[in-house]
Amino acid sequence: MKVNDADDARTRIITAAAALIRTHGTDAATTRAVSAAASIQPPTIYRLVGDKDALLDAVAEFELAAYVATKKDEDLPSDPIEALRFGWDKHVAFGLSNPALFRIISNNAASPAAKSGIKALAKKVHAVALAGRLQGSEERAVAMMHATCTGVVISLIAQEQTPAHFDLAAETREAVIQAITNNRLELADEKIGTAATTLRARLGQSQTLTNGERGLMDEILLRLGSEI
Repeated sequence: MKVNDADDARTRIITAAAALIRTHGTDAATTRAVSAAASIQPPTIYRLVGDKDALLDAVAEFELAAYVATKKDEDLPSDPIEALRFGWDKHVAFGLSNPALFRIISNNAASPAAKSGIKALAKKVHAVALAGRLQGSEERAVAMMHATCTGVVISLIAQEQTPAHFDLAAETREAVIQAITNNRLELADEKIGTAATTLRARLGQSQTLTNGERGLMDEILLRLGSEI
């Protein structure tokens, strides 16, 4: 099979599996069903994609990339904290629109799709730190945002979705944002942890430190940043 033919067959496999998952859930994406929908022989799935877990990962990555592509023209708020809110709301909307797919992503933190989501969140959190608005370390903020948002989506998927549930999602979002940020307009005496986190976020801008010095400074500032 030529490279182009193989790429086309792989795309058909993933597209067929994605359609089955969206309509009937992950259990419907059997080798037999996918091969029939994609008009290929079952061994081709194993050769071009892999086993069931690899197929689910490929579908998650494919669907997430397609979703992101539809949103790429949306303007991200210039305020970094508003950008966090924006990202949270988009994550919730994506999960509720794609429940089976969301379960695949949330159940495998090592998948490309999951890593892509964490990377996007970390970028937004880093922007908050650069602005001097982060309370605690960037790692802590990313972990809190990811864990709570994922939990909210899974909870909403499992329940009948009502306006009260969506209020809960917004209230949880605000509670987490309050826990990881500060209000610089009201901050009289900046905590050492906030100052350390801000400086750590800006270390990459320094041209005077050696790699060894930068690594040591990063370790020190990470520890100081935990003082919240």
